[in-house]
Amino acid sequence: MALPDFVEPLGDDLYAVDTGFHRPRFDAAYLIVERGRAAFVDTGTNHAVPRMLAVLDALGLGPDAVDYVIPTHVHLDHAGGAGLLMQSLPKATMLVHPRGARHMINPLALYLGAQAVYGEEEMQRSYGRLHAVDATRVRSPADGEVIELAGRPLTFIDTPGHARHHHCIWDERSGGWFTGDTFGLSYREHDTTRGAWILPTSTPVQFDPDALRRSMDRLLARSPRCMYLTHFGRVTGAPRLADLLHEQLDGMVALALRLRSAPDRHAALKTALGELYSEQLARHGVADPVAAVDDLDLDIELNAQGLAIWLDRSTT
Repeated sequence: MALPDFVEPLGDDLYAVDTGFHRPRFDAAYLIVERGRAAFVDTGTNHAVPRMLAVLDALGLGPDAVDYVIPTHVHLDHAGGAGLLMQSLPKATMLVHPRGARHMINPLALYLGAQAVYGEEEMQRSYGRLHAVDATRVRSPADGEVIELAGRPLTFIDTPGHARHHHCIWDERSGGWFTGDTFGLSYREHDTTRGAWILPTSTPVQFDPDALRRSMDRLLARSPRCMYLTHFGRVTGAPRLADLLHEQLDGMVALALRLRSAPDRHAALKTALGELYSEQLARHGVADPVAAVDDLDLDIELNAQGLAIWLDRSTT
């Protein structure tokens, strides 16, 4: 059976699955296959579950071939469908950060927290009801722990900064990290002859720029050949991208501090972020940076919210 058009084979028995969230090529889950066994890294929302099962079928794998479901963290675009997916995978164990495990076992607080950001109408439209995972099927790897998928080592490290419940996963076979949101966002429509363009994400509510810098440096310490981003896809040239992330992170923090007491702070933050990204995109060689910034409206909105929460927390 041919692979569905929302699946991209990446080599090394890895597959990127476009979850269909928000727009095409915005949100990815990954499938790792090793000697007939499989693991999902991130899952998208409930609406992505049919896609997850379809890629298994296309590869000739049954639902009982999946040993692990691995959310990088419990934000809903990464883990909103994890509970529902687990119901279809009878042999799977969920590997989730220790700070996120309780939210997978009892997702009520997770739902209410997201509802406070997005509103009830958007929650129902984009995410739906969250499904609990039986506590006996949930495991939390320690920082530095290695878990094998049919002999393929996967190393888990604690990577706060975007969220305190975030870990990244090192795949020795491909020499790449599954980075969730720790290594930023890079959308393929912004690729130029210079390569990928990338920006940090300060989504509410646990953004911590100092912790994020340390986490990014831990990823680089392994000299990765590539990064597997949830938003979106595989990127190479990690040192160059890390320099860009550090530069933009410094810029975001500086503009947030400058606008701490602005009369309409949220609007001011959004405008300043748009200007920062427009300048960066133009420097990267994007033909129409103004239109590109318009495409980043959701990320700018969330980054502005996260910066505001960080500002308020840092003054208390």
